Amino acid sequence: MTVPRVAVTVDLVVLTVREQRLCALTWRRDRSPFDGCWSLPGGFIQLDEDLPGAAARLMAERAGLADVRIHLEQLATYGYPDRDPRQRVVSVAYLGLAPDLPASSRAQVLWIAVDDLMERDRAAFDHRRILLDGVERARAKLEYTSLAAAFCPQEFTVAELRRVYEIVWGTPLDPRNFHRKVTGADRFLIPTGRRTTRDGGRPAQLYTRGDAEQLRPPMLRPRSCLPVRSVTP
Repeated sequence: MTVPRVAVTVDLVVLTVREQRLCALTWRRDRSPFDGCWSLPGGFIQLDEDLPGAAARLMAERAGLADVRIHLEQLATYGYPDRDPRQRVVSVAYLGLAPDLPASSRAQVLWIAVDDLMERDRAAFDHRRILLDGVERARAKLEYTSLAAAFCPQEFTVAELRRVYEIVWGTPLDPRNFHRKVTGADRFLIPTGRRTTRDGGRPAQLYTRGDAEQLRPPMLRPRSCLPVRSVTP
């Protein structure tokens, strides 16, 4: 029996909020295949490392985000035969979320708004599909988990948290209704006892993320916010 040779890569969908827009970290390719196209940071796993280890290494080497506090979870596996013109390659994608991530010192690594990426020229490989899957994962998890706080600093106001939901979901939310829901969710937000005026206006209460992983009750998306659909790369 002949064992087929298949390469394995890790690709990173790293999302943050910059200038009030949902942005993804991109890698501008400078070699064939897909020379000049945007891609996701990533690379081949080494023989002596597991998948989480490869994701952490590539987060530092390719994304330039070593020693940064970031939520990182496995997204999906992509393995259809023609996704890489060079050879048979299976990719394991990881989703990373964090607030205020720094710009890279490498010229070919850029933060670009997700909406702008969808309007740009062809992406490398199937990275447009992987990015859309990552965005939809983030949107869906904001409904049922406390993941939205991963986009916020350690201490944040309800208004800052609401802006995260609005930016990721792409729709405005009623401030009063939102405040009632998030402060009423079991162990989602913990008051710090401190206030801030950085939002403007009257001093606002500062909160930290509680220990709840699941939101009870959930924060369901408005009907106008339809799921992102994967597209052919």
